[in-house]
Amino acid sequence: MTTAPAIKPVPASRRKNDGVATERALRIGVSARLLHRAPQELGFRNKILQYIEQSLAHWIMEHGAVAFMVPAVAHDSKHAARHLKVEQVVQELDALVLQGGADVAPQSYGQTPMDSRWQGDVVRDRYELGLLRTFLAQKKPVLGVCRGAQLLNVAFGGTLYQDIATQCAAAHAHVDTELYDQLEHDVTFLQGTALTRLYPNASQLRVTSIHHQAVAQLGKGMVVEAVSTLDGMVEAIRWTGDTYARGVQWHPEFHHGRDALADSSPIMLDFLEASREAALERLKQGLEPDPRIPRAPLRFVGS
Repeated sequence: MTTAPAIKPVPASRRKNDGVATERALRIGVSARLLHRAPQELGFRNKILQYIEQSLAHWIMEHGAVAFMVPAVAHDSKHAARHLKVEQVVQELDALVLQGGADVAPQSYGQTPMDSRWQGDVVRDRYELGLLRTFLAQKKPVLGVCRGAQLLNVAFGGTLYQDIATQCAAAHAHVDTELYDQLEHDVTFLQGTALTRLYPNASQLRVTSIHHQAVAQLGKGMVVEAVSTLDGMVEAIRWTGDTYARGVQWHPEFHHGRDALADSSPIMLDFLEASREAALERLKQGLEPDPRIPRAPLRFVGS
């Protein structure tokens, strides 16, 4: 576990004689959470809010990258949707993080809701699936957190348990509305998977648990990297295709300052390193419009 907040010094950006920087920070897109009905006390009557959760943004930025929320654009927009294509947005970014949040809609994986409470957010599904597929098409890494991991599985034809307690009687509690991110359990890494290389000194780690849905049938090309130790529910997946794509069911961004929980740095560092490698390859091939070299991610002492 990392206990010291200190960061190893990184060399200052190299500069040409004219003072123009020749290096840049990695640009990480973050899908937006959607709030279709904002509470009246927020002062946005009849408005839709889009937002990024602070801990997630900080998890990216503390390693030297810059987080950019990518707003969803309604197809009936009179302006943005007509003039700015998703491919153009993705071209400006190096990688994508899919946030947690509302349920994935059952219709997004070919099912109907078993209960009206589990209808999910099909609007957000369509928006995020479009982003996800475009990032992968441009060979740019994707990291999914909680809902993001589930959506990654759905994108490749997989399905979900709409409600663990209802469909998996032997499963332990994976969500507690009172405890929220204080609910914890152990996950076990499947030996030989890429995730084990990020945590070479442990085969089992403790994580947060804030989900009532989970991966059921795996999507095409997906492999399981970790399962819940007590009941075997899928906790981490990875795509075996030609672009980096990983999903974790827990919330690494909520682990900061909690020594009993798995260090969140290895997952973010691996993702950012893959993002940088992909950006360098685009530069090499003349496909990157920004000529500056992306900086390596910052590492905490001991990471």
